[in-house]
Amino acid sequence: MNAIRIDGKAIAELLRARVAHDVALLQAECNVTPGLAVVLVGEDLASSVYVKTKARQAQAAGFKSQQFLLPSNVGEAELLELIEELNADVSIDGILIQLPLPGHVDRWRVLEAINPAKDVDGFHPYNVGRLAAGRPALAPCTPLAVVHLIKTVVTDLSGLDVVVIGRSNIVGKPLALLLGDAGCTVTGAQLQTRNLPDLCRKADIVVAAAGWAELVRGDWLKPGVIVIDVGINRAIDSVGTVKLVGDVAFTEASKRASYITPVPGGVGPMTVAYLLANTVNAAVSRRGLSWLMNPDARHVWPSSVREKNRAVDLQQAT
Repeated sequence: MNAIRIDGKAIAELLRARVAHDVALLQAECNVTPGLAVVLVGEDLASSVYVKTKARQAQAAGFKSQQFLLPSNVGEAELLELIEELNADVSIDGILIQLPLPGHVDRWRVLEAINPAKDVDGFHPYNVGRLAAGRPALAPCTPLAVVHLIKTVVTDLSGLDVVVIGRSNIVGKPLALLLGDAGCTVTGAQLQTRNLPDLCRKADIVVAAAGWAELVRGDWLKPGVIVIDVGINRAIDSVGTVKLVGDVAFTEASKRASYITPVPGGVGPMTVAYLLANTVNAAVSRRGLSWLMNPDARHVWPSSVREKNRAVDLQQAT
């Protein structure tokens, strides 16, 4: 068996096109342009590249995109002051603080300072709590990306056994909630889990998000399993070349799985695309414009009704 690759780049391109369509609709119907502010503290190369990618894609989708590059020794009070300014800025719908932060900055104090309505990373305790309660919320981008990718190859997730390796607040925990809401039976695992290979062999879907290069081996998997690899690790091959690898031994797993995501080119592009989608959702929700994103309602409502609602929405937004 040779697994079919789930092409995250191509699927992300479709999602970004949908986002761009929604942005154009917001601009045409309500004169609203979603705004995304990304804050980077320090000069970490990988984070800098990631922030530039987000900014470029936001601009391509028609967003108002702002980047704030702060020195690594910035005071926590100064960072919190910037967040308060962004919270108060009506043109900004999404605030993203690029992690990790320097050790002298309390990460949770910073994340909790973000207005939950603008928390497009989905990390604020308010959104985490709503997600856990099964209520509408801004969910973390990577778990949303994983569920989307799975749904491109499985139409009904009800009753499927899923093992999620990794229990982080960013991926593992919220992903387990999303998959559970979709009807899956989810087992949360980690590096310390006893008999981890045996657990994986029973799963219909294995999601690897432990941050351990090529942890999941081919003989851990039952034939026909769907494998989603969230990990991004730097490894050195036999000739000394540095390369990116996932948490799954790709070649081995491809011989057992029915579908598999590559690294790179799998979950990563979709994570950025969902940041854009979350920002549009935040822009719509903050202004009470949910009716606008309902195609049936748009076509049915008379123009005069749309105009009246548009005026009310804009008055409330300002």
